[in-house]
Amino acid sequence: MERSGIAIFGEVLYDCFPGGERVLGGAPFNVAWHLQAFGRAPRFISRVGRDGEGDAILQSMRQWGMDTGSLQRDGRHPTGRVMITLEGGEPSYEIVADVAYDFIAGNELEALQATTLYHGSLGLRNPVARDALKRLKENHPGRIFMDVNLRDPWWRRESVLDWVADADWVKLNDDELLRLDGENDDLPAAATAFRRRYDLQGLVVTLGERGVLAVAADEQVHRIEPAINLAVVDTVGAGDALSSVIILGLELGWPLQLTLERAQGFASAIVGRRGAVVDEAVFYRGFVDAWELGL
Repeated sequence: MERSGIAIFGEVLYDCFPGGERVLGGAPFNVAWHLQAFGRAPRFISRVGRDGEGDAILQSMRQWGMDTGSLQRDGRHPTGRVMITLEGGEPSYEIVADVAYDFIAGNELEALQATTLYHGSLGLRNPVARDALKRLKENHPGRIFMDVNLRDPWWRRESVLDWVADADWVKLNDDELLRLDGENDDLPAAATAFRRRYDLQGLVVTLGERGVLAVAADEQVHRIEPAINLAVVDTVGAGDALSSVIILGLELGWPLQLTLERAQGFASAIVGRRGAVVDEAVFYRGFVDAWELGL
């Protein structure tokens, strides 16, 4: 397994459904899982409780071949959870606060040697985790890829925009772009202006069933639409699938248009499966071979 130096910082949690079903997730974890399958052996930096769910996450990571050396254990705070309830068939979500990933400890982290550092915004809702990320950034000469996740009530516009200004590449969805910017209903123009305002190397805007749009430093707008009549089981983790392939493309120097085509193709495959990740290596094999990743 090639070690690329990708570091992924943030939450790992269980989505807990009525009836007792639980599904492993968290955007940073999903991205790290996919990158592991693509042969990049990312360093996943997070924190779980000293509880049964924390043990299960460790076991899942080891079975998938992931390095667990930067997964901290917490004896005071439980493993992260999202409690899902159904009312009239519609889901509502409670992202449980004061869980282990809120307390990622900077003093337990080794010095970062990474070509890309990925982080989101949900995992920074607590000042302890924010301080840990700040320490990582201080001695990080490589690329910073920020994945915006605006989850009420766990975000403040000013803080999110500070992290955007500190990043090189940013990924968000069209609704998040309007919530943060809100100045232009013309999406390509809004994306171009946002990239320029924060001096980003690139901005990626996901559009749900309409695909993905991206603007790089040359200000050329790239747009990819998914296949017609796409079979959708659920859309959980589609954006994380896109992020993983965009990071892969940046690492390997793929042209942006090609990266977006491959990212959209992979996300389209993910939405055809239940959940955000797949624990079958054969699922990834077609992409590994088609993209000539040499695994």
